[in-house]
Amino acid sequence: MLELTRRQLVLAGGAGLLDAALPAWATTPAAAFLDELERRTFDFFWETTPKNGLAHDRWPSESFCSIAAVGFALTGYLVGAERGWVAREAARERVQTTLDFFLTAPQGKEVEGRAGYKGFFYHFLDAKTGTRFARTELSTVDTALLLAGMLACQSYFDGNTAAEAKIRNSVDAIYERVDWNWAMVRPPLVSHGWHPEGGFIPWDWRAYDESLLVYLVALGSPRGTVKADSYAAWAVGLPEAWGTEWGQTFARFPPLFGHQFTQCWFDLRGVQDEFFRGKGIDFFENSRRATLAQRAYASANPQGWKGYGPDCWGITACDGPADVKRKVDGREREFHSYAGRGVGGRTWDDGTLAPYGAGSSIAFTPEESTRALLHMRETYGEHLYGRYGFVDAFNPSFTFTDVKLDKGKVVPGLGWFDTDMLGIDQGPLLAMLANKRDGLVWRICRRNEHLKRGLKVAGMRGGWL
Repeated sequence: MLELTRRQLVLAGGAGLLDAALPAWATTPAAAFLDELERRTFDFFWETTPKNGLAHDRWPSESFCSIAAVGFALTGYLVGAERGWVAREAARERVQTTLDFFLTAPQGKEVEGRAGYKGFFYHFLDAKTGTRFARTELSTVDTALLLAGMLACQSYFDGNTAAEAKIRNSVDAIYERVDWNWAMVRPPLVSHGWHPEGGFIPWDWRAYDESLLVYLVALGSPRGTVKADSYAAWAVGLPEAWGTEWGQTFARFPPLFGHQFTQCWFDLRGVQDEFFRGKGIDFFENSRRATLAQRAYASANPQGWKGYGPDCWGITACDGPADVKRKVDGREREFHSYAGRGVGGRTWDDGTLAPYGAGSSIAFTPEESTRALLHMRETYGEHLYGRYGFVDAFNPSFTFTDVKLDKGKVVPGLGWFDTDMLGIDQGPLLAMLANKRDGLVWRICRRNEHLKRGLKVAGMRGGWL
């Protein structure tokens, strides 16, 4: 993996050093496109996030703040600083502003006027007041996504200045007060969340999905209240998920984001827990297989959706056109608005594709994901790709103009296109573009002692560990 950014290479020795040091893919037109996409996706966070640091759930539609989007935005600022798109000082100020909010945001069990409780935060916050939006839940997984972004910042800003020390101390203060023991209402598993009106949500995180991040972040907590038995209880879901789909054998979770989110921060190449040691693969390889299985599904296209193919796939949680039934080619089809679409184990597929679904697997499948992103941009142009990169989703099969759309627009002859971008979808795309390019976010997070401790308590071995 490269240790120098493209900008640093140019400054260090000019074009000759750049050509000699970069891998072969980096001198192709595809590399220029990926660089552009990385920059545009960074600009999404840098330019649309308000001054208080509370990144929007979506844009340009009017939106509340998503704390998970904040975690991805914080990670994105590091990418921008490292690439030279913004000054390190500017990124540091933006990060500290965000941390200051979460340090001082009111906590308590009251129904209104609070941002969180027991160190956790509500899934959605009012973007102006910073307090609970509507009746949203106190979310353990979204708090984990927020903390992952903060911990990345803690490791990136490692200078000896007072300003960078303040960032590290602020992250520790926020992280240490999260009471994971309180969230284990049915120990040793962690609950999905809590509502002040009715208490804990009656489900726990116990399956192979994005909640791997919940346990790794919880296990790394300085409080030390979450033990290895919590991870073992979660990992019971791994053998239940194991199976073969579309030519690949892997631990299945239908939407691609579940294979991507944790590995935005955690470098799991070669890293195994007890289950994967027994299978002879690692988490990274499992995600690669999940991606290839979905590409094979899109290539076979068993449901006959328009546009699908080996270079057009990405079935995951995303926006959709509407919750409606319509006939396509003489067959009644059911379409949805926002939904957790996916393939593998079960299939939820209504013809809607998300560019970030294919793009956020680019670290697992560099060639396949790059071709998919290029194909989508070249095929659908400005309807799909613009100032901040790709919109969230599109559906070439949805051509109906008599339907009240949930989001987006129908383009005659091309289908439905979203007009929004989602922070939790732009975020993994940016992080994984950076990881594919030079392992940037992985390298930063490998330095974090909290994240390293989480992996080790979970029983992870191998790889960089």
